[in-house]
Amino acid sequence: MKDNLQKINGIGKTAESKLNDAGIYTYEQISNLNSNDIEKLTQIINFFPGRIAKDDWIGQAIKLVNKKN
Repeated sequence: MKDNLQKINGIGKTAESKLNDAGIYTYEQISNLNSNDIEKLTQIINFFPGRIAKDDWIGQAIKLVNKKN
């Protein structure tokens, strides 16, 4: 089931669309990103380097996963 990725601070409509295009649809997928994944996603979604870590997408995603469970 697809999550509303825009609930993560730093992900807007365009970023969510690009993440979906890259096969990322859920908070759980974001919570499991590793450094290689982050590097690839930064290139795919054309964000400035460090944005994913700066906005703590992984930490936010973990909190959202825990809220769902």
